[in-house]
Amino acid sequence: MQSSLVTLIDALLPQTQCRQCLYADCRGYAEALASGEADTDRCPPGGTTTAAALAELLGRPTKTVDPTYGVTKDPQVAWVDEGRCIGCALCLPACPVDAIVGAKKFVHTVITAQCTGCELCLPPCPVDCIELRPLVEGDTSAGLALRRTRADDWRERHERHRNRLAQAAASERAAFDAARRTVRPATSE
Repeated sequence: MQSSLVTLIDALLPQTQCRQCLYADCRGYAEALASGEADTDRCPPGGTTTAAALAELLGRPTKTVDPTYGVTKDPQVAWVDEGRCIGCALCLPACPVDAIVGAKKFVHTVITAQCTGCELCLPPCPVDCIELRPLVEGDTSAGLALRRTRADDWRERHERHRNRLAQAAASERAAFDAARRTVRPATSE
């Protein structure tokens, strides 16, 4: 698989990191497209425009988005009803770009400019205090440029999110291994 082809494909994707395509993130879907493992019709957030661009790049027939993977929606962002938020913090790790801020036992909020509208924060919320609202972006040409700029930012934010989680997991594993080495086996008397 050519990494330059993966990069070109990834640049066409909306970078919502929503997993609707059944891959862990947009990069994973790009890799699957480049290897021929996936088809161009799996990206509801990108819609028909993205599906057509992917098909053109890859020299494949143009397809509409397969509804099995979800429906194409207008851009949206998450919003937390702060009056109902219980501060459980379950939404924080679910956000692939760290657009939700808060701490355990404190009210959370969404940084609208950073939210991809992926919907991944909805299922873990035990009190259903998160909803999606339309993102108003202005006229079409400005809106399209804004989405492209945001996609580049979302890609970088997602990479930092993944790196942070990997470092935390490695640190936790190292602490567990160190603790295990210090525990002495029980002796029988």
